[in-house]
Amino acid sequence: MAKNDRPSQGEPDGAADSDNGFFGSDGPFATLLRHIDPRVMAEQSIALSKTMLDIVTGKSDLAPDSRDWRFKDEAWTKNPAYKRLAQAYLAATEAVEKMIPDDLSVENRQRAELAASIVTSAFAPTNTLMGNPAALAKTIETGGSNLTKGLAAFLDDIKNNGGLPKQVDNSSFEVGGNLAVTPGKIVLRHEMFELIHYKPSTDNVYQTPVLLIPPQINRFYFTDLAPGRSFAEYTVAQGLQYFAISWRNPQAENRDWGLDQYAEAALAAIDAIAEITGEPKVNLVGFCAGGITTAMVMGYLEAKGQDRVNSLALCVTMLDFEVDAALGAFRLPALLGVAKGKSAKAGVLSGADLGKIFTWLRPNDLVWNYWVNNYLMGEPPAAFDILAWNNDCTNMAAQLHEDFLELFEQNAIVQPGKAKVMGEPIDLGKLTCDAFVVGAVTDHLTPWKACYRASSHLGSKDLTFALSNGGHVAALVNPPGNPKAYHYMGPATAPDADTWLEQSPKMPGSWWESWNKWCALRSGKQIAAPKKLGSKAYAPICDAPGEYVKQ
Repeated sequence: MAKNDRPSQGEPDGAADSDNGFFGSDGPFATLLRHIDPRVMAEQSIALSKTMLDIVTGKSDLAPDSRDWRFKDEAWTKNPAYKRLAQAYLAATEAVEKMIPDDLSVENRQRAELAASIVTSAFAPTNTLMGNPAALAKTIETGGSNLTKGLAAFLDDIKNNGGLPKQVDNSSFEVGGNLAVTPGKIVLRHEMFELIHYKPSTDNVYQTPVLLIPPQINRFYFTDLAPGRSFAEYTVAQGLQYFAISWRNPQAENRDWGLDQYAEAALAAIDAIAEITGEPKVNLVGFCAGGITTAMVMGYLEAKGQDRVNSLALCVTMLDFEVDAALGAFRLPALLGVAKGKSAKAGVLSGADLGKIFTWLRPNDLVWNYWVNNYLMGEPPAAFDILAWNNDCTNMAAQLHEDFLELFEQNAIVQPGKAKVMGEPIDLGKLTCDAFVVGAVTDHLTPWKACYRASSHLGSKDLTFALSNGGHVAALVNPPGNPKAYHYMGPATAPDADTWLEQSPKMPGSWWESWNKWCALRSGKQIAAPKKLGSKAYAPICDAPGEYVKQ
């Protein structure tokens, strides 16, 4: 994508007020208020009054969803006062949601629903001591020590965690110690990435190697968590030659790293792998935002007439942004302008700021859950490897941020010739290699139906779609052996996602197993595993996971 001129200092246009986008005239809260019809508000107010009367007199049958963690305590069903309090909250929440008109555009509805969810989740009775029977019981039991601990945690979070409750105790995790420990070597240290060549764990390997392109906005090691929960470990155990990119965490001086530069870096990795393995083609795997980069790299190679990709896998990746997804709430010109301005001024969009955006997309689970646990119950957050990884934030270079927002705003990547990579117009419909696309059942960032829609923009004749259990990250960290794991899988030939689901069988186990078998079938014959990693031209530099992941 072409790099636009941006001011390097001073106040960027549109960024004088950092709240203009979210809280201004086009933001989610303004959208909610602007589209509430006074007549509908009056009707809902009357209906709410009647419902409240039924609640007070014990005639209401409103009940929380059995999956709602906020109302798990038995007091919500056995104590008349708490039961009525829960019903009143549910009734008020329902009234607010019904005030959102049905005829809004998809994006306006997303903004209004986001604002409504933030407001209604904030006013849940469980966020207060007296409105939370479990916290009240804990206070009596401990003589108030839970509140003392909670206050200390609250003050620490104000000082050290941007005012949000801490989600994880990451003190017991160390990258290279008990995370990212699958054996391998760094065989290329590029300005923008380190290339990991993982050590084979089988006597023979398939000819065609695999390259993982992870998202630029996260550390790569969610694909290599603890042993037994590592995509890298599992993949080499299946006899695939496996390489992975570990992106460098950009700083202000790297402001000009955009999609062009990341695509060029990925091509450098492909060149290195071809030299190391002697194979002209590679199996590409792209996760999340890395999937967008992967697709654009492939579009560039197609435009240049270079047949260098054997197969493609895109996991929890959206390519078409005109879909019903939570991120659509942020697809408005004012907010996009402010976001561009902020990152242009700083040189990067900080990982902390990016994390806050994603946090407020799920306020109940990612804010108030920890508010209750940390502050009311006085309990420390759990030590959990996925959350430790999630809190290991990285920055996004200003140019990459601008390029992604441009794709987001213009929906350019799915329009033939509109998006460019290093000056070349790309057309995903011309991609012909076999493809495997993965969505996740409860993904709130890249809904699985949007991932299925992405597959419709690929020209691949042999196209498989897999729908995994779990959310955006849990579906990717999905090792075999979990008895609760399942996935649906079938050819992505149905005209829409719902039809595909009706036609596709439900399979036990992880999609890792299905993809590895699918990839192996397309990766040539088996040959003796290399005894040494890297090559003469790409001699090992240090042990995996390398140095960039720790910066």
